[in-house]
Amino acid sequence: MSDNLQAKEKLDRQTVALRVAKEFQDGNVVNLGIGIPMLASNFIPAGREVIFHAENGVLGFGEVTPSGEGDLDLVNAGGQTVKPQPGMCFFSHDESFAIVRGGYLDISVMGAYQVSEKGDLANYMVPEREVGTIGGAMDLAFGAKKLIIAMNHTTKDGEPRIVRKCSYLLTAPECVDLIVTDIAVIEVTDRGLVLKEVAPGWTPEDVQSLTEPTLTVDPDCHDIELV
Repeated sequence: MSDNLQAKEKLDRQTVALRVAKEFQDGNVVNLGIGIPMLASNFIPAGREVIFHAENGVLGFGEVTPSGEGDLDLVNAGGQTVKPQPGMCFFSHDESFAIVRGGYLDISVMGAYQVSEKGDLANYMVPEREVGTIGGAMDLAFGAKKLIIAMNHTTKDGEPRIVRKCSYLLTAPECVDLIVTDIAVIEVTDRGLVLKEVAPGWTPEDVQSLTEPTLTVDPDCHDIELV
């Protein structure tokens, strides 16, 4: 990564989560993965009902509670305590996965190590560390009607996470619909990757320089909108 790009400001985790939350529509049933995705439950606009599902067996929870607060028996899939909501319910793991596999999730939001230009997802195993847990990721990748990936655009070493072909073991092929990173919003389409939005101060050319596949720039490409 060039010194010029290193000096540009990227979106922080909270802001990426805020942009992801803009995709949630009133009445959506949404599963949030560990990391940045879980923060999205804190950014639901007043008056909009979004029903959050966690594979550990809870449906209808609210925001992540501040550190040190909350009920330790009421947690999301990442073990964070969350606020109770009216109508919230609890059930067994098998019933939770029946919701996923039955096609009842409108949106699943997950992190990723790599996403390919075809929408292949690799998010559970880092080969060089030989460690990883698949969990419910395979089910969520295919079970939800829409899959959103929330992640940093590059690795800590500045290498692209959006690649022509994943070099990591796949979680699922051709499953990603939208990628929200700390510098861009990219849609996965039948004609390739379409750059829809860029972080303030960034250009489509900047984003392309940190992305391995060729991006098609949407004619209406604009700065990432958060309101």
